[in-house]
Amino acid sequence: MTYKLKADPKLDLVLERTIDVPRELVWKCWTMPEHVSKWFTPKPWYISDCEIDLRPGGIFRTVMNGPDGEQAINYGCYLDIVPNERLIWTDALRPGYRPAENPFLTGVLLLEDEGKGTRYTAMAIHRDEETRNRHEEMGFHDGWGTVLDQMIEYSKTV
Repeated sequence: MTYKLKADPKLDLVLERTIDVPRELVWKCWTMPEHVSKWFTPKPWYISDCEIDLRPGGIFRTVMNGPDGEQAINYGCYLDIVPNERLIWTDALRPGYRPAENPFLTGVLLLEDEGKGTRYTAMAIHRDEETRNRHEEMGFHDGWGTVLDQMIEYSKTV
């Protein structure tokens, strides 16, 4: 892969690991609603609905549900898609590139072959240090690490 994105430590949070899942399977888990709904939020939360229109300007929407009846509906817009290599989306835009009211992050997923597995890089890009710090305090590393572990476990069943 030739695409490299340099993280700004003041604005971005990064999770990078080598995982024992082929990148084609990681891609499948990230881009098909029936798979995303199985692993995308830390348990005991769960996804009750997921909508994906995998094209630039297409929708990435999840409905997350908590154990006490909480619900979070997340809308995003895909910006860049290179199958099995790169997925970039943002909640700063709604589908069709329509501006959103309360943007929080732009997400980047980079996948590279590493041995029989995948070099997995996930990045959350924020508009300012305050938002980045709030995301880190919310548990970015634990949360995104947990869902990655859940994705790895789920991928063994696909």
